[in-house]
Amino acid sequence: MGHEEHRQEAPRSVRVFVVTASDTRSEAEDESGAFLREAAARAGHALAGYRIVPDDPQAIRAALDAAASAGADAIIVNGGTGIAARDRTYEAVASVLEKRLDGFGELFRMLSWTEIGAAAMLSRAVAGVWGGRAVFSIPGSRAAVRLAWDKLIGPELGHVVRELRKDAGP
Repeated sequence: MGHEEHRQEAPRSVRVFVVTASDTRSEAEDESGAFLREAAARAGHALAGYRIVPDDPQAIRAALDAAASAGADAIIVNGGTGIAARDRTYEAVASVLEKRLDGFGELFRMLSWTEIGAAAMLSRAVAGVWGGRAVFSIPGSRAAVRLAWDKLIGPELGHVVRELRKDAGP
């Protein structure tokens, strides 16, 4: 069975939990988190939850745990993927991944390169599997969030969840 058949068998709606990792944003200022919630809803997905947490590994891990408790099929973390001293989202997310989707980060940086040039190499976008759910960690800028959703996450989210569920027990 090819990827087109997989997409046809994919769930049309999955439960998405959005986490914004930021030391400065409030919900009113969180345009990237708002975009992700709205884009997921437009695509027919259910919002399992939303949190803004400091870019701190313990806070991010607590948000991941909350997403799992909320029954999320997919978690999208935005923010904190750069190389500044305070950017620690990558470490928090990558440390829990049981399987990495290396192609996600590679494709994100390739697509970013067409928009921002060599600065794309500063992104540490990463995705993978944790506890039977998909986890995507992306930069927090609105342009980066839109790119990740429109080109990568949105088109394949159901397919990714289908793959995670297909061999799972009852």
